[in-house]
Amino acid sequence: MKKTIITAAVGCLFFAGSPSIDYQNQKLFNPPPDNELNLELPDDLQATLWAESPQFYNPTNIDVDIRGRLWVTEAANYRNFNNDSTKFLHHVKGDRVVILEDTDGDGKSDASKVFVEDKDLVSPLGIAVIGNKVIVSCSPNLIVYTDENGDDIPDKKEILLTGFGGKDHDHSLHSAVAGPDGNWYFNTGNAGPHVVTDKAGWTLRSGSVYTGGSPYNEKNQGGQVSDDGRVWVGGLALRINPDGTGLKVLGHNFRNSYEVAIDSYGNMWQNDNDDQVVTCRATWLMEGGNAGYFSADGTRYWQADTRPGQNIFTTHWHQEDPGVMPAGDNTGAGSPTGVVVYEGDALGAQYRGMLLSADAGRNVIFGYHPQPQGAGYALKRTNFIASVGGAGEEYVWNDEKSFQDQRKWFRPSDVTVGTDGALYIADWYDPVVGGHQMRDQTGYGRIYRITPKNSSLKSPNIKLKKAKGQIEALINPAINVRNQGFVALKAKGEKSVKPVKQLLTSENPYHQARAIWLLAQLGPTGVMEVEKLLSDAKEMNRITAFRALRQVQKDIMPYANKLAKDPSPAVRREVAIALRDMPLTQCRAALIDLAKGYDGQDPWYLEALGAALSGREEEMYSELVAGLGGATSPTQWSPAVANLTWRLHPASQIDALKSRAAAAEVAEVERKKALTALAFIQNKAAAEAMVSLAKSQLPDVAKQAQWWLQFRKSNDWIDLLDWKEDSTQIAQEQASKEMQVLQAKLMDEHTAPKDQIETAKVMAKNPVGGQLLIGLASEKRLAKEVMTSVSETIFSNPDQGVRVQASSYFKRVGSNKVFSIGQIAQLKPQINQGKLIFANNCATCHRVGKQGNDVGPELTLIRNKFDRVGLLDAIINPSAGIVFGYEPWLITTKDGQSFYGFLLADGPTVTIKDPSGRRHTLKADQVQTRKKMDVSLMPDPTGLGLTDKNLADIAEYLLTLKEE
Repeated sequence: MKKTIITAAVGCLFFAGSPSIDYQNQKLFNPPPDNELNLELPDDLQATLWAESPQFYNPTNIDVDIRGRLWVTEAANYRNFNNDSTKFLHHVKGDRVVILEDTDGDGKSDASKVFVEDKDLVSPLGIAVIGNKVIVSCSPNLIVYTDENGDDIPDKKEILLTGFGGKDHDHSLHSAVAGPDGNWYFNTGNAGPHVVTDKAGWTLRSGSVYTGGSPYNEKNQGGQVSDDGRVWVGGLALRINPDGTGLKVLGHNFRNSYEVAIDSYGNMWQNDNDDQVVTCRATWLMEGGNAGYFSADGTRYWQADTRPGQNIFTTHWHQEDPGVMPAGDNTGAGSPTGVVVYEGDALGAQYRGMLLSADAGRNVIFGYHPQPQGAGYALKRTNFIASVGGAGEEYVWNDEKSFQDQRKWFRPSDVTVGTDGALYIADWYDPVVGGHQMRDQTGYGRIYRITPKNSSLKSPNIKLKKAKGQIEALINPAINVRNQGFVALKAKGEKSVKPVKQLLTSENPYHQARAIWLLAQLGPTGVMEVEKLLSDAKEMNRITAFRALRQVQKDIMPYANKLAKDPSPAVRREVAIALRDMPLTQCRAALIDLAKGYDGQDPWYLEALGAALSGREEEMYSELVAGLGGATSPTQWSPAVANLTWRLHPASQIDALKSRAAAAEVAEVERKKALTALAFIQNKAAAEAMVSLAKSQLPDVAKQAQWWLQFRKSNDWIDLLDWKEDSTQIAQEQASKEMQVLQAKLMDEHTAPKDQIETAKVMAKNPVGGQLLIGLASEKRLAKEVMTSVSETIFSNPDQGVRVQASSYFKRVGSNKVFSIGQIAQLKPQINQGKLIFANNCATCHRVGKQGNDVGPELTLIRNKFDRVGLLDAIINPSAGIVFGYEPWLITTKDGQSFYGFLLADGPTVTIKDPSGRRHTLKADQVQTRKKMDVSLMPDPTGLGLTDKNLADIAEYLLTLKEE
């Protein structure tokens, strides 16, 4: 689609006459231009400025009420633990909810009022206006304010749900939205734990290994079991009844999906952020789906599970693990925010059904027209609305150059649809986004309105007390306004069947879908109408009818048995999802029919089928395989049998998987899949089969089996085999015992000061001794004289981790080297020399392309995160911005050992990877203390002997790397 640049007038109410600013001197930034706003968008649409500060500040989320007014959650008090409230706009009484209105219909907001200012609102991230209730998402609470008399003043405040993790954290509770079924949907990020009890007493318990990001997020834990008997992990998509009962998990194991968008069919859509620089995504969310961020139980980071040969996107979302849904569209580097599905007609037929996904990092609203593909969807991305050509593909979240390029200050935090059919975009407006930081101290924000060119869209006057008005509300493009029509029509019961049924002939298919959901809740007559639609020619109507009936009928098996043979894999997928918790005695025949419909290729269908068979893999396996053509030699399995066995990995198939993995006549990719299936069986026989395969004459099999053994002995298989200690481990334990004797001597008050110093020097030269000294120094238990003597020796310790961490407590003797980033950036670099220096000094920990090691972050596309100045700063001052997942930890055991490195897993077993890349696995009950350190594992350039020119060369090499 052709793109044009639309220029619109900007009033600049707040910034007129503001001075230019230098952030380093804590002054204001430049205001936005007085006379123009540039956005790239399709040439049949126009963008206008609808509202701006001081009508509101720092918008995080927006919604629309039935009168067409916009409601805004502000985060003026954003991350006060990281941003000095005396130097930024700050609301002493708490953050606010503001109502904006265009009273004269000229296409711009001219009225603003504060609905509520509340100390319980600390950077709220979500708002939904549903009737007279205003639902605000602000961890740890989902708060409902009720305006009983319509005077825009809350008469009642209720904490509907509480216990969500992530206070004052981006990875926390996000906005609610009313679904087409009348229930409320919302999500939360992975800053757990989330321990939440609904109004009926049902308790959700979800956590992970993740801590950090804010001072309030100190404790978390994976492997927690909710009242449904399931282990939910990380970020979650949730549904609840409006009265606070019926809390249900609809998807889990996200990192930080900012919103979940519900279309009128009941489809859920979301985006998700990443840890690295290239793995953000947008996807359709299958009910119950595992999105694949952490390990399945939440006790391991994705880095811990990285397998040889995997690219970052695959490993980041566990895409080669059974039980994980497909990851969707890889949007690259960015900072995804609000999402919505446009179901209106006002913008034109070509935009109906478009999924819109905001990305504040990339200065863009991505657009998709999802296309059914098997049991899932294909998502082809376009840059629908952007402020920067190429949609900020070279995204650098803290790029100093962005401070001068105000196009990059466009930070869309949300996108929603008005009652008039226009799009409204909230702009956080800041030079940076990410890292719990902001740079604009004034709290400036704005809202854009997107309409067809030369049009004059008006908000309808919906009279909800009349039947006509109720239908008008139901078919309105504003999602939470539709709910008011739904509720009013539902209250009249079967009297509403006739007018609602008429919508089944609407030209807009989304109107048809809304009618289906409502008819199912209008009594027996409505249910009969929906049952007829199970045979409708339209696939999506059949899906919607089944979903709607599933929520209101106790016995769905007559419907499931019928649709299990449906020609559409998407329809059959819905049946599989519905059978997940159904007793096997009731659904066995349907499961066999569903298996017969598997084509051996569709990953969405396979995952739905696998979820339906969870807990009954062994009992059903033979019947399922028979339905797929019968069992044959494992080396001759059809794709359908091979993939189903991989997904279900029943213990009964250990020998078959072993034979398939060891067979030279089987393709290498299939041998790899068989090995993976074995590795996911928590059974001694599976572990023994892997031991046998590690001796295979096929190099790929032996290498992968050896890797799996090394990996599994640190988690699922730790108690299954008698793991023999290698010589390195034995030597380390012996050294540990020797160093513990010296530590006791050092700390003995009867040891003479001279002997204490000599003892400390001996310890400082030993890897284990050095770790023990760091532990003592962190607890301030070493005398000043001992500290000085250790400083003379410890920086020559053979363990890099000891050398790096020592700089936090000991002063390097003679180290007065000061690096000037500005001067280094001006030097003329040599790429080839940088490549050589990198290989000799950095490749021990970092990988570029296929070269180097995976100890620290992969650097192939580091140019997408840093410019030259930023990269030099990261090299010279690595502790200033430690990458998420690469924070160093100091673990001490009850027997006196200490381990320093990256914490990869923290559950029944604790795994830490030291600076050499070696993994140390401990049982949790052996751990005495865990301490997250604030000093990066990356060594000081001085300690490596690097010069200014060396640093310039390395930076140039990394900034010119291309992905292989």
